[in-house]
Amino acid sequence: MHISFQISKFVSLIAFSALLFTACRRPENKDSNYLSNDDDRIGYASDASRIEFANNDVISLADQAGTLYNAEYIRQSTSTCATVAVDTFSTPHTLIIRFGETDCVCADGRKRRGSIIIQYNGRYLDTNQVHTITYNKYYLDGNQLTGWVKTTRVDTTVTGNWYYKVQVNDSLNMNPDPLKSQYIVWSGNLLRRWVAGDKTNNRDDDYFSISGMATLTRPNGHVFNFNIATPLQFGTACNFAQSGVVNVTGYTGSRVLNYGTGTCDDAAQLNIGVNIYQLTLTY
Repeated sequence: MHISFQISKFVSLIAFSALLFTACRRPENKDSNYLSNDDDRIGYASDASRIEFANNDVISLADQAGTLYNAEYIRQSTSTCATVAVDTFSTPHTLIIRFGETDCVCADGRKRRGSIIIQYNGRYLDTNQVHTITYNKYYLDGNQLTGWVKTTRVDTTVTGNWYYKVQVNDSLNMNPDPLKSQYIVWSGNLLRRWVAGDKTNNRDDDYFSISGMATLTRPNGHVFNFNIATPLQFGTACNFAQSGVVNVTGYTGSRVLNYGTGTCDDAAQLNIGVNIYQLTLTY
């Protein structure tokens, strides 16, 4: 009887352990849209959208200041926290957009602080003019942008159809705590076209088309190559890439990333082989 009791206890213990293991184990996800890899789920799609938005936004601000030599359409009408200073006597010329040491709420509702520094020769809008853009403690909506951007103006035979060749090597720190920095690095050669809103001084109606190739390095160190198959569209009033298709290669293999057809939303689509996954972007 004693042996039978011990065997019974042993069997019960095994059954309980199996039940406990089953209860603690993560259940299989039956959702065909589920992506277990964090890079694929919201990683590089959001990171690329964030940093290219910031990059494009800085070029837009520089052009606004370089064309008018003031911050009239950058700051709010009742504010004085954004100023523009220009030195055209020195070579290279220097244009500085200063937002101050504390957050300045600008005309577009975004918070900026620090300075954007643009250096160039000749006149700002000259053909083949190279603008070198750097930053001094510059933050956009709490995220610090460092590094540099070089734009070269290219005129075409069609009046008003000029565009920029863009060399970029900048970083966006997604954590305001300097002890917990999370850098997104964006490096490459792009073409940037101003496709709408160029006839007004209102930045809210500006749209830009971005093509070319760039490399993205995520905070986890994973590197992804972006080959833009269909130009990305960015509007200064939207937090996300609104359209465009990108061939992505790198840490997780080959992917096709689709940002949509032009709507300002947080939706994107990822194609992996024959499988299609819906993504929700973060800003």
